[in-house]
Amino acid sequence: MSEIITRAITALSERLSDGFEGTAKFEITGEGSIMVDEDGVREGDDEADVTMIASAETFQGIIEGDVNPTMAFMTGKLKVEGNMGMAMKLGAALG
Repeated sequence: MSEIITRAITALSERLSDGFEGTAKFEITGEGSIMVDEDGVREGDDEADVTMIASAETFQGIIEGDVNPTMAFMTGKLKVEGNMGMAMKLGAALG
């Protein structure tokens, strides 16, 4: 597991400590994927209701609060596949 994935799992686990209703996947380009669901946060590449794809730099900015997820999406730095409503709910939880 890459250091970026490990740090991201830790940060997401803290921010989503109550779990997440549904299944979301973060694909970090060149690093791997993280799954988020009602059981918590883990490394994985399973099917998900929504998949969010970003570079390591953009994803790190979102996690640290320096990058607004909505703005990242609108500028093309964050791609979303699947359930847009769930993506917005996850973005609100992270923002």
